[in-house]
Amino acid sequence: MNRRFNRRSIFLSACLALSMVTGRTSLGQVISMEKESDLLGVLKSESDRGDKAIACKRLAIYGTANAASELAKLLPDEQLAAWARIALEAIPGKAVDETLREASKTLQGKLLVGTINSMGVRRDAGAVAQLTERLKDKDPEVASAAAVALGLIGNAAASETLRQALANSRENVRSAIAEGCVLCAERSMNEGNTSLAASIYDEVRKADVPQQRVVEATRGAILARKQEGLPLLIENLRSPEKAFFQVALKTAREMSGRQVDLALAAELATASPERAAVVVQTMADRKETVELTSIVKAAGAGAKEVRLSAVKALGRVGNTTCLSTLLAIASESDTELQEAALASLAELPDQKVDADILAQLPKAEGSKLAALIMVVGQRRIDATPELIKALKNTDSQIRAAAFKSLGATVDPNSLSLLISQVTAPGQREDLEAAKLALKTAAIRMPDREKCAAEIAKSMENASLSTKGAMLDILGAVGGNKALEAIFAAAKTDEPQLRDVSSRVLGEWLNIDAAPVLLELVKNGPADKFQGRLFKGYLRMAKQFAPDPKERVAMCTIAFESAKQPAEQKLVLELVKLFPDIETLKFAIKARNVDELKDDAVQTALAIAEKIKGKKDEVQKILAEAGIAAKP
Repeated sequence: MNRRFNRRSIFLSACLALSMVTGRTSLGQVISMEKESDLLGVLKSESDRGDKAIACKRLAIYGTANAASELAKLLPDEQLAAWARIALEAIPGKAVDETLREASKTLQGKLLVGTINSMGVRRDAGAVAQLTERLKDKDPEVASAAAVALGLIGNAAASETLRQALANSRENVRSAIAEGCVLCAERSMNEGNTSLAASIYDEVRKADVPQQRVVEATRGAILARKQEGLPLLIENLRSPEKAFFQVALKTAREMSGRQVDLALAAELATASPERAAVVVQTMADRKETVELTSIVKAAGAGAKEVRLSAVKALGRVGNTTCLSTLLAIASESDTELQEAALASLAELPDQKVDADILAQLPKAEGSKLAALIMVVGQRRIDATPELIKALKNTDSQIRAAAFKSLGATVDPNSLSLLISQVTAPGQREDLEAAKLALKTAAIRMPDREKCAAEIAKSMENASLSTKGAMLDILGAVGGNKALEAIFAAAKTDEPQLRDVSSRVLGEWLNIDAAPVLLELVKNGPADKFQGRLFKGYLRMAKQFAPDPKERVAMCTIAFESAKQPAEQKLVLELVKLFPDIETLKFAIKARNVDELKDDAVQTALAIAEKIKGKKDEVQKILAEAGIAAKP
């Protein structure tokens, strides 16, 4: 192995030195040649087909024209032919083209079809005459493959062959010939010969071919004519056939020029609601030249289906000129239209919209004011003074909107405004909205500790129900200050506060609450909430323990702190979920509790059965404990 490695290193070094002198050979080429030789060796060997398939796949990367002859030997092989063609399609050089042409003379059926496909992929102009003859093949699959391959080649000779064949071809091959013609037309259009492309597309459109081919040709015929293709675009927009209507919409998205937008806008007046709704979305996809006035008009009146589509489109392409229309719709009684308008108002990309909304707020009333306030929250506009003013409005809908938007926008310096609305609500019916607003705002605050301290302080002279609400909010805020306040509430003699605090602690989102829960389990009042606290501590061990040893340590503490066997059984159920040596030892030790002896043994056996890779150690531990392992 070492001698072989050294010879290879010397060989590569010599080639590299030679490349520096001559500038004609690179190290990459040397490595590639070596890999090609190895891969060809696999093809020549008695290796199984799987290895040969992989070798073919790698020859697509490392192969050169030298591999063509060996790969050609696999083309008659039904299992390896496709793999060989993968390589042949990728290897550059005329030798591969000649190999495929020669192989196609003797192959038949699917093997011939595959080889013809590869000739098309390589766009072998030298194969046009041979493929032209194959158009007459009795096998329709072979003839069809030849037609598509000619289309991929797409030169003048291939194009002329296919155009002549289109009119006189057999029905079972005509679709493929039409496909080949479309491919030729695409090449002509890409090369700038749009006149020739349009002619070929028109021939396919008028031929007796499947609708899909006509649809493809219609798209091309419109695009090839550019602005002169507008009449054909409009004709297909109005077609009773759904396929042609859809291709017209697709093509409209690909065309440039203001005239296209005007043509789409004109269709809104006459199209059915179902189609008009789709046309609106196509108009919105043309953002640079969109006919916005027509979309605004469609949003304001007409069939609901069209209006909804237009309202949603305005969220993508609208600007401040759409504001009044969308606000009016957001004030309507139709919930679906209202929600769509509010969503679009929130998404309007024009930066001037925020300023216009602020300007309208002082003058607005009723449902329009409610809509404006909702948009303030959705767009995160700083309008705290206006929103506070709205809290005194006689309309409960407006007050509710103001609370929601304050929750989304109020800054840390104004948080006390929401706190006061919870501790001393202006309207009793607004209390739930105020709580939700405070909670929404609190979890947004950048300094959560400061926020929690402010909320905790507000609880000092609050009613029991208000304290309960604040505890819920503190649970959402999290952090040390919140945990301290909730811990204090859990130690009181007030059942209402113990109820809320035990629930909030049990749902805490990190392990920080574990010591608090454990302290309350050990030294808190022995009431109905203690069981909830115990389960909360076990949840901490289950979800947040950083490693198996820490989890077992927590389970040990919980087991020793449990007030009754039922709670200790919960610990055993937990360790069963984490089978390892440590939990096995824990379960065995739990046998010392008389009431749990049987449960502990069953838990130990269940854990032992699930531990993988430590069979001898597990059996030794069980044997030392006098427990018979399951057979």
